Amino acid sequence: MKFDISKYLILGRENTKSRTVEEVVKSAVEAGFTFIQIRSKEETALEMIEDCLKVSDLLKKMGKSDEVSVVVDDRLDVILAAREKGAKIDGIHVGQTDIPVEICRKYLGEDSIIGLSAPTKDLISYVKNCDVKNLDYFGAGPVHETATKPDCGRDETGKVITKPIEELAELAKISPIPVVVGGGVKLKDIKPLRQAGVGGFFVITAITDAPDPYTAAKELSDAWDS
Repeated sequence: MKFDISKYLILGRENTKSRTVEEVVKSAVEAGFTFIQIRSKEETALEMIEDCLKVSDLLKKMGKSDEVSVVVDDRLDVILAAREKGAKIDGIHVGQTDIPVEICRKYLGEDSIIGLSAPTKDLISYVKNCDVKNLDYFGAGPVHETATKPDCGRDETGKVITKPIEELAELAKISPIPVVVGGGVKLKDIKPLRQAGVGGFFVITAITDAPDPYTAAKELSDAWDS
């Protein structure tokens, strides 16, 4: 399975500031983004399926279906239904408490992408010892605290544990699969992340909250490429 996690956008309807999901995706893809995750804790299954179909159709019209990958966060049911309706959905992203990766692999097939959020606590130890036979990439972070996922990276006391660049660099070096890093990532973080050797960065609000999503996405994309 060939895919590019270097410039990774996560979004759902609750993030788009009255714009549609496909409008924001179009801006990001035109700006050079290569990976889209549809993620929503508020949409119904039918709404998420609709978003999958619209994003799939958009990428087909743009001639980007083979260049830009689309995954859905957590919702195996949404992916299977969207595929049944003709959407090209490339895979799933799951967390530690979501549906097990081996079940995802069973139902989605060998040619699908499966990403896993690596736990913030003991991240390097986990990646060293994790069985990656059903995985294609790790998601790691947070680099900073983030309002879109306030529970991200908290320890048992509720304190947010952000990840220094040095640890992310070590993680990228030892991981047997690519690592994409996010969590409050802004333009100033892109160069250090690229120099750390990670496979890519993921963002939500850096693009979805921007007055002009295309301009914001282009600045991030150009920073990574340069």
